Amino acid sequence: MIYLDANIPMYLVGADEHRRADALLVMRRVADRDERVVTSAETFQELLHRYRAIAREDALQHAWDQTLAIVDEVLPIEYDDVERAKAVQLARGGLTARDALHVAVMDRHGITAIASFDGAFDRVPGLERIA
Repeated sequence: MIYLDANIPMYLVGADEHRRADALLVMRRVADRDERVVTSAETFQELLHRYRAIAREDALQHAWDQTLAIVDEVLPIEYDDVERAKAVQLARGGLTARDALHVAVMDRHGITAIASFDGAFDRVPGLERIA
């Protein structure tokens, strides 16, 4: 399985043509692996947060739909994931709370690959970042 980070669909629908091309390349790499693609409810919270923060609610639905079109499943966030995220964040400096939560969900589901432009994931042992 491959976990999809929010920045991939955000760049797919964004105005920056270079970033959009990069995101398309990542999606081709993901497709070539012929694996299930999943994300979590946290990814959708990131979309809500980011598009509000940049006052681009008009783009929210497009990014939301793009994310749903890419993934095979949206994984839930459980309290144990939040506890694990805390441990991850305390053990690995440099990860944001959101990144730590992604790692925790991935750990729970045995996922070792993430499609993301976020280089912070490179510091997580045993995790492969597809970018």
